[in-house]
Amino acid sequence: MSSRVTRAVARLTAALGLTVAALAATVGPAGAAPQAMGQCTTSSGVVLAVDFSHWGGPVYRSCGTTPTTGYELLNQGGWATTGTGHDGPAFICRIGYSGHQGGKQYPTPQQDDCVLTPPASAYWSYWHANPGQNTWEYSQLGAMLYKPKPGSVDLWIFGGTNIEGTEGKPTVTPDQLRAHNTRPAGAPAPKDTRTAAPLPPDVNTGPRPENPPPADRTPPTAAPPAQGAAPPVPSTPASPASPSAQPAESASSSPSSSVSPPASPSPSTGTGAVAAQAPGPQVVEAAPAADAEHDTGSYLPAVATGALVLLIGAAAVFAAKRRRRTE
Repeated sequence: MSSRVTRAVARLTAALGLTVAALAATVGPAGAAPQAMGQCTTSSGVVLAVDFSHWGGPVYRSCGTTPTTGYELLNQGGWATTGTGHDGPAFICRIGYSGHQGGKQYPTPQQDDCVLTPPASAYWSYWHANPGQNTWEYSQLGAMLYKPKPGSVDLWIFGGTNIEGTEGKPTVTPDQLRAHNTRPAGAPAPKDTRTAAPLPPDVNTGPRPENPPPADRTPPTAAPPAQGAAPPVPSTPASPASPSAQPAESASSSPSSSVSPPASPSPSTGTGAVAAQAPGPQVVEAAPAADAEHDTGSYLPAVATGALVLLIGAAAVFAAKRRRRTE
C-alpha cells in the first residue's frame, strides 16, 4: 500500500510541476521584435508610448512589429513590467525602460508594493489610437488580450481615471506620437515598373545621324610664337585708375559677399532625441535597448494553489488507505 501512496504523490507532484512550468512559459519574456522608430510607418508597426511625467520624466515612444499584444510591446527592447501579487502579471502595476533611470520601474516599491490591485486614483491606464485617428480610446481589454492594429499608437499614463475613460485623459495627442512616414526609414523608393510604349512606324522622329560623322569643324589653335620673338602687346590694357578694376582683397572683404552662413544643424534623431516640440510633455524616442530586469509578478497564487491540490490529494490517498485497513 505504501508504494501506491508513493506513486500517487509522485503523480500529483509531477502535475504540479507541469502546471507551474506552463504558467512560467505563458508569462515569461515576450518575443515581439523591437524596431528603430523610423521602421514604424502610417500602415505598419505599432508605436508604444509611456508617459513618465508623473515622476518628472518625458514621454518615451518606441516601435514594435505587428501582430503583437500590448503586453509584448511592454516587455521587449528594454521595456519591462511588473504585475500584482493578487492579479498576476496581466495587471500592469509597474513599467520601466532600461534607457531611463537605469531601468527603474515606476511606481517604486515604496510608492506601491504591487501586492493588491492599485486604486483607480493611481494606476497605469491604457489608451489606443487607431491609424489616422487623433483621439484616444480607453482600453476595454487588458494588455495580454489587446492586439493593436498596424499603424496605431498605444499609450500608458499613470494617474487616475474612471472605467469609461472620460476622466484623466492624456494631454499628448496621438499625432504627436504616431509615425508619419509612409515607408520605413532607409528603404529605397519603389521603382517605376512601367515601360514606354513603342512609337508607330509613321512617326517622324527627326533626321537620322550622319554616317560617317562630319569632319571636325573646330577652328585650329594659333601656333606658338617663334623663339626669340617679342610677346604680343594687348590691344586694350586695363587702366589702374579704372573704377571697375578693384583689388582681389577688397572684393573678398566686401560686406555684400555672396557667401551664405552655414545652415543650422538639424536635431538628432538617435536615442534620446526629442521627437516632437508641440505643447505638452516632452516626447523622446526610445530606441531598442538592452533588456531590463524582467519581473512578471508574484507566482505565489499558482504555488499556493498547487500546494493545496497536493495536500488534498495526499489526504485522499491517506483516507483511502485507512479505510482499507479497517476493512
